[in-house]
Amino acid sequence: MLLELSGVAKSYEAAADAPATPVLRNVNLRLDAGESVAIVGPSGSGKSTLLNILGTLDRPSRGRVLLEGRDLSTLDDRELAAVRSREIGMVFQLHHLLPQCTVLENVLVPTLAGRPGRRSEEPQARARRLLQRVGLSERLSHRPGQLSGGERQRVAVVRALINEPQLLLADEPTGALDRVAADNLAELFVELNREEGVALLVSTHAMSLAARMSRALELCDGTLMPVVEPR
Repeated sequence: MLLELSGVAKSYEAAADAPATPVLRNVNLRLDAGESVAIVGPSGSGKSTLLNILGTLDRPSRGRVLLEGRDLSTLDDRELAAVRSREIGMVFQLHHLLPQCTVLENVLVPTLAGRPGRRSEEPQARARRLLQRVGLSERLSHRPGQLSGGERQRVAVVRALINEPQLLLADEPTGALDRVAADNLAELFVELNREEGVALLVSTHAMSLAARMSRALELCDGTLMPVVEPR
């Protein structure tokens, strides 16, 4: 098992005299290495909060998050940053590419933080191979402003994979794309999950994307439950 959440809750403090606002109440989840899982639910249901906790960008108010058996709550900010760099890749709804950098330079940005513990390829060779894999071998010297929305999001996916993470988190990755680009990106996620052996957890309100994952869970009233398909 790669990832385990046990009793995870998250509340945000309001005004001094107001009660805290609960977003996550009792989230339990197990994710195996190489598995693909979708988290579905409407906007405001807490999907982004959950992925931020999984990506070590936020801490839960209660509960445990275990990555390969390590309790992430016991790590300090420097150690969490190392986990983020070496073991977790993240893709957001907005690509967050650096506009002044080329496609290749954007992909290589995460490698500048230091050499990860596990790496099977030299970074630039891996970047070029993955960019070719996603159909962008002719765009290496282009800047983000010269790309389509779908192309920019594919660059963001390659950037998230450059350090060979064990876990890829994608938060509404197709939300800003048209239907054709969204379908193409969804298929790419499935293929890269299989080819790279990376566990994939996607939050989405698009059931067409969720249906491509090995299983889907719904975030409802702050907790996760299996999605039951209509008969």
